[in-house]
Amino acid sequence: MQPLVNAFYPLSEPGPTRPVNQQRAKALLDIDHAHVWHPYCAVDAGMPVFPVVSAKGVRLTLADGRELIDGMASWWCVIHGYNHPVLNRAIEQQLAQMAHVMFGGLTHPPAVALAEKLVEITPPGLELVFFADAGSVSVEVALKMAIQFWQGRGEPGKCRFVALRHGYHGDTLHAMSVCDPVTGMHGLFSGVLPKQFFVASPQAGFAQPADPDDLEALELVLVEHAEEIAALVLEPVVQGAGGMRFYSPDYLRAARALCDRHQVLLIADEIATGFGRTGRLFACEYAGITPDILCLGKALTGGYMTMAATLTTRAVGEVIAHGDPGVFMHGPTFMANPLACAVSLASVELLLDSPWQDRVTAIEQGLREGLAGCAAMEHVAEVRVLGAIGVVELIKPVDMRRVQPLFVEQGVWIRPFGRLVYVMPPFVIEQDDLALLTRAVRRVVGRLVVEGEHCVPSF
Repeated sequence: MQPLVNAFYPLSEPGPTRPVNQQRAKALLDIDHAHVWHPYCAVDAGMPVFPVVSAKGVRLTLADGRELIDGMASWWCVIHGYNHPVLNRAIEQQLAQMAHVMFGGLTHPPAVALAEKLVEITPPGLELVFFADAGSVSVEVALKMAIQFWQGRGEPGKCRFVALRHGYHGDTLHAMSVCDPVTGMHGLFSGVLPKQFFVASPQAGFAQPADPDDLEALELVLVEHAEEIAALVLEPVVQGAGGMRFYSPDYLRAARALCDRHQVLLIADEIATGFGRTGRLFACEYAGITPDILCLGKALTGGYMTMAATLTTRAVGEVIAHGDPGVFMHGPTFMANPLACAVSLASVELLLDSPWQDRVTAIEQGLREGLAGCAAMEHVAEVRVLGAIGVVELIKPVDMRRVQPLFVEQGVWIRPFGRLVYVMPPFVIEQDDLALLTRAVRRVVGRLVVEGEHCVPSF
């Protein structure tokens, strides 16, 4: 019996050119159901899963031949669309040279060139780049950097963190500790996670001045616990998976000043917001600030591979270098993987060479116009848009088992979570496809009703 993957992708063909027959599709789903554990899903949960056999541009092709406009950019990372020739070529060329080499004691051109480019385009003052495996790991690296920095300064008591409510920073253990402990996804682990400090998330919206009460609450924690706090951890301007909330850049600017005043580092998690998603290359630019440590991921590789980076200042690096043990205690096996570095560099250059600001502005306008009709629906709490991010917040969580297939029926891929139906499409999406995407949101959300504790289809 030939391996199932070969049945889908014959070696004589570059990829699927026609719908996969029903028997092979059923075999795929049967094996998936028996052995594959999907994210944020229970075993035997019966959640619908849709087999994808190819992707190009902004479209996913399912095994049955249907095409879906991807409104998620594969969890926000495929900013250039799928199967881009420039990115394909970057990986192919690097593959012909070297797929991987350890980074301990060795280096290679893609890593050096990518580090130079990231230092060039990120907020001024960030001069050192530590490559990591994924966004959550880059947060772990940032937290460890902050702790080791204060140990190097002779203040080992500064080993806790303050974070914002509604924040999300990843699913690894220490990263979970700085996610919202109440509204986040990690309450089950509260008994084993390090205890951190939390302040209310900013209430002032993106276009508003900062709320003095919010800043007072942050300063109070810093005043009372500065001797324990290594860093403030936040997502600049946009809180992502913790609620898709947009807040005032004034808050970010004031937070930077408060951290300086009370001798606390500032860690900016731009894993979701980096590389143009909010309308600026990095969301920190809205406040004109430079964090002490910056976390990048997701769109870094254009969605081709897992890859992340943690950037910091030379001051942080030098303190760690002169402290005990004199080196930074982290070293992923696949750190600075050459394939990932090559495609990341190509992706960043592709972005910078494109009219990405115009594209994001056009997407923002299309989302505002296309989603506006949802605001009047009685089960919708709010509609908000910033850059290439559009959010319809409901008054109750959606029933994913029943709602997810409705979007597929509309010819789009949208993956709601909790009370949020949101879209973050690739930057290359055309206006006609964007209109189809927002129309699907209006249709599906318009068919929902509140039933008990969920929003469900009305039929």
